[in-house]
Amino acid sequence: MEALLTELRAALDGAVLTDPDVTYPYRHDMMPLAPHDQPLAVVLPTSTEQVQAVVRACGAHGVPIVPRGAGSGLSGAANAVAGCVVLVTTKMNHVLEVDPDNRLAVVEPGVVNLDLRDAVEKHGLFYPPDPSSYDWCTIGGNLATNAGGLCCVKYGVTTDSVLGLEVVLASGELLRTGRRTVKGVAGYDLTKLFVGSEGTLGVITRATLALRPLPQAPATLVASFDRTADAGAAVARVVREGVVPSLMEIMDRASIEAVERYLKTDLNADEALLVCQSDAGGEVARRELAVVEQVCVDAGASLTYVTEDLAEGRDLLTARRSVLTALEVYGAWLTDDVCVPRTRIAELITGCERISADVGLRIAVVGHAGDGNMHPTIVYDPSSAAEFDRARRAFDEILALGLALGGTITGEHGVGKIKREWLAKEIGPVGLRVHREIKHALDPTGLFNPGSMFA
Repeated sequence: MEALLTELRAALDGAVLTDPDVTYPYRHDMMPLAPHDQPLAVVLPTSTEQVQAVVRACGAHGVPIVPRGAGSGLSGAANAVAGCVVLVTTKMNHVLEVDPDNRLAVVEPGVVNLDLRDAVEKHGLFYPPDPSSYDWCTIGGNLATNAGGLCCVKYGVTTDSVLGLEVVLASGELLRTGRRTVKGVAGYDLTKLFVGSEGTLGVITRATLALRPLPQAPATLVASFDRTADAGAAVARVVREGVVPSLMEIMDRASIEAVERYLKTDLNADEALLVCQSDAGGEVARRELAVVEQVCVDAGASLTYVTEDLAEGRDLLTARRSVLTALEVYGAWLTDDVCVPRTRIAELITGCERISADVGLRIAVVGHAGDGNMHPTIVYDPSSAAEFDRARRAFDEILALGLALGGTITGEHGVGKIKREWLAKEIGPVGLRVHREIKHALDPTGLFNPGSMFA
């Protein structure tokens, strides 16, 4: 492989890492269950041309490529395989264009989500996708996994904000997909094909993203419930009423307890807590939250509270965003990602309670109630092999529960290297065959991210 390393060093001006101590952090993402191995090298290109050079060199030498962003993923999709080249896009981090008149931005994949949001806010615009790691995850990773976030209920996931892409194919050619116009139906929708493909079809080097007008400052509602079923009924009723808040989150008892201990506060909640926001502004926001509040009261809420104070709203949202950090007080965490019909959220939460009792581990459920995307999080002792095995069992049982409730194995984290067999169960043999045929058509030698999504 010295010949390949020599080519890479020449093409990337030396931005090639081979020392195992230096490359170690690039071996895996945030998912402890996913397998990973030692790469041959880690490369950090700064341009599309350098990405093309890496792809052509690796293709010629038969060395696989694993594209990677900041490493905030939770499915192992960016994990290294033995002897691969990990292609890290974090140095391609420029916002190339912000076009306020056409409400779009053109960015490189290494741009941090929050940095893009800050850049377009100066123009009175808003980039909606907001994963929990938005302050350090990159747009490239968001595109690869079709990331979501807290605002999905109103604004959709990443793919709903993507107009076009530039992608380096396995041949080293540059494919341009999509458009800069609001509408466009010419040919197959190749843009959506690459969004969510987890680096298995090509390397995204540029994205044209749709922006929205900056929303109004949000008003916030919280509602506490003595019964999980009542909270679930409230969510379903809000949907039926036709109200679309900008955010609607749910926390179960285990999440509430962890956050109260971590933040040293009292959330005045019992079995479940709903947090809703409306960014419609003024009287419209008040009407929306009045409907939500009445629905919660009718469903049996023991307490409701509405505020237009921004500081109070931020504090309440901090409680929701702090769940994973709060759970670290009890041990390491393993977060799952299932999406169920909104009418079955309560069944998922109570099902996770049964799984928790069965495996003898704490499981806290928090998630995006507005779209049914739940994140049951299993807490375990990483020094105990027995607890790790039980955590793995709980993880799989939660996926089975999600499918049994008419849901999907992933709402926003992706399949990666930990849910391959579950993808096969969800989409069936015909769906799996079509996936493989698409992969073979675009990447006939299996150059990109082998072992991710499906074998």
